[in-house]
Amino acid sequence: MIMRQITFREALREAMSEEMRLDDRVFLMGEEVAEYNGAYKVSQGMLDEFGEKRVIDTPIAELGFSAIAVGAAQNGLRPIVEFMTWNFAVLALDQILNTASKMLAMSGGQVGCPIVFRGANGSAGQLGAQHSTAFESMYANIPGLKVISVSNPYDAKGLLKSAIRDDDPVMFMESELMYGDKGEVPEGEYIIPIGKCNIAREGTDVTVVSFNKMMKVALGAAEELAKEGISAEVIDLRTIRPLDWFTILESVKKTNRLVIIEEQWPFASISSEISYRIQKEGFDYLDAPIRRITSADAPMHYAPNLVNAYLPDVTRSVKLIKEVMYMAK
Repeated sequence: MIMRQITFREALREAMSEEMRLDDRVFLMGEEVAEYNGAYKVSQGMLDEFGEKRVIDTPIAELGFSAIAVGAAQNGLRPIVEFMTWNFAVLALDQILNTASKMLAMSGGQVGCPIVFRGANGSAGQLGAQHSTAFESMYANIPGLKVISVSNPYDAKGLLKSAIRDDDPVMFMESELMYGDKGEVPEGEYIIPIGKCNIAREGTDVTVVSFNKMMKVALGAAEELAKEGISAEVIDLRTIRPLDWFTILESVKKTNRLVIIEEQWPFASISSEISYRIQKEGFDYLDAPIRRITSADAPMHYAPNLVNAYLPDVTRSVKLIKEVMYMAK
C-alpha cells in the first residue's frame, strides 16, 4: 500500500466518507457538522458531497438528537453521532445507557443498535473543570457498549471504519489536542479489528500500557528510559472494551513488570481493572507490584500550573517506572 502523511482529522473524515460511499444507510449528525464543517473541521466538505439528508446539523440538544439517532439505528440505518465534546454527551447518557446499550438484550436479540458516538474527549489545555473529563472508564463500565480510544491517524481511520460497520453501539474517543497530528495512513482500503492492542514499541524490561493522548507520555518516557539502558515495551490499548488482555499478559510474561499510564481519575479506572486482571492471571510472572500514574483525583482547574500538576507527564512517568525497575516482589 502507498503510505502518505495526513492529519488525525483527515483520517477520521476519510473513514466516514469511505463508509458513506459504500453504504447509503450511514449518515452523520451532530452539532455544527454540516454548514460549519465540524467544530474541529473533521467533517469539512462532507455536506457538499453527501447533502443535507446525510450530513445533518442538530440543535445543542444532545439527549434529543441522540434519541433520533438511536431510533434510526433500530430501524435499519447506521448513524454516526458527533458530540462537540464528550463532556456534553453526559446529557445523552439516558439514551446511551438505557436504550442503545440494552436494546439487543431487551429485545431478545431481535433489535440491534449499530451506532457510533464520537467526538473530542478528555483535557485540552485550559478549558476548565467542565470541559476536561476523560470518559473511557465510565462507558467501559456499561455492558453492551464497545469503547475505542485512539492515539494516531492510522488507528483512527482503521478503527472508525470498523466501528461504523459494527452491529453494536460504539463509543469512539478522540482528543482535541490530536486533530492536527500527522501520521502515515495507507491510501487504500484497510480496517483494524476492534479488540486488539498494538505493541507500539518492543522492549524487554518493563511493560508500559496506555491509550489516547497519554501514548505520547508513554512513548516519551520509553525514549528517556532507553538513554539509561532500560528497555520499555509500550502497548497502545486502542480498544478499551473489549480489552485485549492476552497481549498485555504475554508482554508481562516477558518483562515481569507492568506500569499503566492513563488520563482517567484513579478510582474505578481502566488501570484498576487491568491491574486486577493481570495480578489474577499473571501474578507468578510479576517481579514487582503493578504501578500506575493517572490524573489527579480532583476536577481539573484552569490555571496552567494546576493543569500540569493534574495530568501524567514524562518526568513523573520515568520516575515511577525506574522505581518499579528496582523494586523487589
